[in-house]
Amino acid sequence: MLQISPGALPKGSETWSYLIPLLIIGLVILRNARARTLKVERLWISPAILMTLTIAVFATNPPPGPLGVGIDILAVGLGALLGWWRGRASRFTIDPATHVVTSRVSPVGMLLILGIFGLRYILRSVLGSEASVLHLTAAEITDSFLLLAVGVVTTQRLEWWIRARRMIAEAKATAG
Repeated sequence: MLQISPGALPKGSETWSYLIPLLIIGLVILRNARARTLKVERLWISPAILMTLTIAVFATNPPPGPLGVGIDILAVGLGALLGWWRGRASRFTIDPATHVVTSRVSPVGMLLILGIFGLRYILRSVLGSEASVLHLTAAEITDSFLLLAVGVVTTQRLEWWIRARRMIAEAKATAG
């Protein structure tokens, strides 16, 4: 296994660990800034992929004790609350003739994702140094952020699905 000592890395290379996620978030924000067609029949795909990966992670490394399980439950709950809020903050429009739904994520919803990434980096450094005091491992902390993401994505997509189906049903009733 290849190991690199901290002194072997070029000066400033730790900055890339922050810049790359920020660049990705910037691209996601730019992509979500414009209205996009919402494919209601495909809203289940990303939550299914994320849940499958999460199940694989927890199958190989289950939470070791009640504290880990409690933190994981809290992370999913917080993620679900944030996902519901982000889903409600999204703006939908429907074409009455074709029943095509378009969505636009609100700027506040995009800032929420940026805030979650920022919180992750802050907590990673704080909890990383205090993990032994809290009787947590880095894996448990990482698993909690994974579960937070599962809660956000799954609940947001569920909220979108409910709203889009309601809008399509109303448009069809009005047209008929």
